[in-house]
Amino acid sequence: MNILWLAWKDYTHPGYGGAEVVLRELMKRQVAEGHTVTLLTARHGESQATETLDGVHIIRVGTNRYVHSFQALAYYLRHLRGTFDLVIETVNTAPYFSLFFRGKSKGIALYHQLAREIWYFETRKPFSHFGYYVLEPLATRLLALARAPLITVSESTKRDLARFGWHPSRTHIISEGIEIKPVVRLEDVCKYPQPTMLSLGAMRGMKRTTDQLQAFEKAKRRIPRLRLIIAGDTGGQYGETVLQRIERSPFRQDIQCLGRVNNRQKVELMQRCHIITVTSVKEGWGLIVTEAASQGTPAVVYDVDGLRDSVRGGVTGIVTEPTPAALAQGITDILSNQVLYNTLQQNGWEWSKHITFDKSYKDFKQATEAIA
Repeated sequence: MNILWLAWKDYTHPGYGGAEVVLRELMKRQVAEGHTVTLLTARHGESQATETLDGVHIIRVGTNRYVHSFQALAYYLRHLRGTFDLVIETVNTAPYFSLFFRGKSKGIALYHQLAREIWYFETRKPFSHFGYYVLEPLATRLLALARAPLITVSESTKRDLARFGWHPSRTHIISEGIEIKPVVRLEDVCKYPQPTMLSLGAMRGMKRTTDQLQAFEKAKRRIPRLRLIIAGDTGGQYGETVLQRIERSPFRQDIQCLGRVNNRQKVELMQRCHIITVTSVKEGWGLIVTEAASQGTPAVVYDVDGLRDSVRGGVTGIVTEPTPAALAQGITDILSNQVLYNTLQQNGWEWSKHITFDKSYKDFKQATEAIA
């Protein structure tokens, strides 16, 4: 087949994340099966207007996140419409609406998540109100009118989209995948001498890193030897807020802030820390949680979309109410009960072995074949 993907970011974008990793792995497998694959995406930095990576022909149009979708749609209508067997529109806040103009091409929408509450953490008023109440709901409902099949990555996102016109009968869920290979044996994992919690990922408002700082301080009063390692990009205003908050902490001598880390360091941290905490406002799927579980580190997370899907509460990790106090209690519970810790660690590690990109692509193929 001749396949076109539309996505706001590709996997060379400096701000790429889990969604872009999934995109790359699905496209690579399509190419390996003999399909012709094209990606229409946005330009960034010194990126080229066109190039071929992993056998995928990449076309980049526009740079602004919100204007790009209109520029890409115009490019599609002028140059690409009617030339593909399958058009897959990956929606990240702003749809392309290409599914209304696909002609004889089959069309699929792929959502990892809706932004929803994220508007209030990543944009200022009054635009956050406009995005939450008007822009995203309207755009989502409009795209649903194209009546194209939908692929998503979690039950949470499926339910979210159903509220805005995407009928569950047209929705297919595929698994996520992880790039990191699970450790061979949990017995070989060497943890730090002191109980250590890990906060990993770019510091953005929607990640709520300051909640983890507060939870650490509360938990440390019950577990005096507790340490916190924070790893991730500290750039931007929120990153400055986190750094200032660390300096004011009464336990700052037990907080280590590493900044951005490479993949080798990331894997080492996942293996050596005792738990990972994740407090995002919302996720499509908490990929970082699955990665950590594969390295023998269970998670304590907020009960929000995506995280409640990637952590089976009381089975592979701890899911708490979205407050620092509740998170601190979860941290205390798991680190004060070795039997519980070992059970969650073992279950999470076993589950991570089944969350692979091969399975993700198998799910994806089954969904697309059912659509066809």
